[in-house]
Amino acid sequence: MSWEYEQRHMIEALRSGIPSKAIGHHFSEARKELLSDLISRLDAVSSEGISDGMIISGKYGEGKTHLLNTVYTLAHARNMVVSVVSLSKETPLDKLYLVYPKLISNTFLPGRLQPGFTQELDKLTPNAPLANDLLLYAATQLETDRLYYLLRSYLHTDDQEEQFQLQTDLEGDFVSNVQIRKMYRRIFAEKANFNQNFVKSRHTQDYLAFLSHLFVQLGYQGWVILFDESELVGRLSKKARAKAYQNLARFLFPPKMMESTFSLFAFSASYTEDVIEAKHEYQNLEELYPEDQMPMKAVLDAILKAPQLKPLTHEEIRNILMKMVQFHAQAYDWVPSVDTEKLLQQVDRSGYLLRSKIRTAIEYLDQLYLYQSEETSTVRSLEMEQYEEEAVESTPTFEELFEGEE
Repeated sequence: MSWEYEQRHMIEALRSGIPSKAIGHHFSEARKELLSDLISRLDAVSSEGISDGMIISGKYGEGKTHLLNTVYTLAHARNMVVSVVSLSKETPLDKLYLVYPKLISNTFLPGRLQPGFTQELDKLTPNAPLANDLLLYAATQLETDRLYYLLRSYLHTDDQEEQFQLQTDLEGDFVSNVQIRKMYRRIFAEKANFNQNFVKSRHTQDYLAFLSHLFVQLGYQGWVILFDESELVGRLSKKARAKAYQNLARFLFPPKMMESTFSLFAFSASYTEDVIEAKHEYQNLEELYPEDQMPMKAVLDAILKAPQLKPLTHEEIRNILMKMVQFHAQAYDWVPSVDTEKLLQQVDRSGYLLRSKIRTAIEYLDQLYLYQSEETSTVRSLEMEQYEEEAVESTPTFEELFEGEE
């Protein structure tokens, strides 16, 4: 990728508001206190091998996703594997077996532009030291020994279809226990005796622990898992939220079986008021778990105490704008004659959101580039526009379309 193309990519991403890892790489100077804490935690995980977790919070449009992208860059610079997942209706944290495949599909090894790790497994050969280490770990260190039988079958099968099925299982498309037993018997002419049946709703943590061990054994300094849109946990039902807090605790307070793993959750700053207080989360836990509310209560405590992204200082905004001017010039091959004070005034009038300030600056530079003029930005008026809900029925769901039919 050429220098000019990268700069244009960043300007277009800033203009549209789409998160970009390149932006996280080049705009990483702001919020030094919080970044310093994150860097210390990353260094501790990568050097000492002790897993850790953290929550940050921030207002809408104040740069939570940008901060995650900055951590992505910092982690890769430390030779750490990075996974990124945005929680959603299709990726709910109360169902870890649905989160796992989305997480794996966005797992990036250091120095790789495309996601994926199974190419490293393709290099394994039976009886190689790494293969023997992984087999021993899978047989003795996890709650179930399913991954032992799966990995041993993967290493010895001569059937490409079987190998593909076993590989996709590691990526989250879980193969049934019956299928693994069948493959194992065909390959080794012996029975696979599981210590207990694998149930994906209870044992997905085994896969996460196995991958954390695999990445360390492959020579990486650890695994960083970044969770965006974490506030969507608040849309789940009461029981589902409690389960989501249990799963969040697995990352925030990782068990010993997780090796050299750092997890970071980005929450909306309004989660405390809109969910914890409005939905009476502490009382809900007492109702659902009258004898012991841990570790869910500890998760709620961590959300309340999470460091919040502070608004950028005037000097930080100024430095960002100057870098944007430089990148805009390189992206479109021109020499902008920018009145810095006038640009700062335009930005200050665009509203309190960092996202709006950035778009205002881009619009200002676009006007200069295209028309050699400095028109007043329209970003503020767009931001303050009121949108009323239309008085029409909502689009029916698939189930509603066929409701009442036999």
